[in-house]
Amino acid sequence: MSGTELLLAVSVLIALLLVISVARTNRRLAERVAVLERATPVGESEAASLRAQVDASLSRVAVVRYDAFGDMGGRLSFSAAVLDANGDGLVLTSIHGRSESRTYAKGIAAGETPDESTTLTPEERHAVAAARKGSPTA
Repeated sequence: MSGTELLLAVSVLIALLLVISVARTNRRLAERVAVLERATPVGESEAASLRAQVDASLSRVAVVRYDAFGDMGGRLSFSAAVLDANGDGLVLTSIHGRSESRTYAKGIAAGETPDESTTLTPEERHAVAAARKGSPTA
């Protein structure tokens, strides 16, 4: 056996021992995690708290794209609704024109605007309805 072959064999043996060591360590860690999971299970109150936190997050999003003006194409205007499970959140609307773009933000409570002076456009209503259904685009 030449020196190169011996060096290769030793390298393979060291690599094999490392793989075996890592596999044993991973198995021991998995066993420890399983023991910890059995020792501290998530109770119903913790699960309810987690559900409430998820419901309160702004996790329902929908975007409606449209042409705001009849003489322009490309559907560059949009209304985006970002809501939680109760229908609270906001609607962002960007109206794209030839020479400028305008952006509006409106607060939403239970799927509607909380004050009577602010109304939702049909596109904004469409975005809110789609977000409440869980549809990302409308």
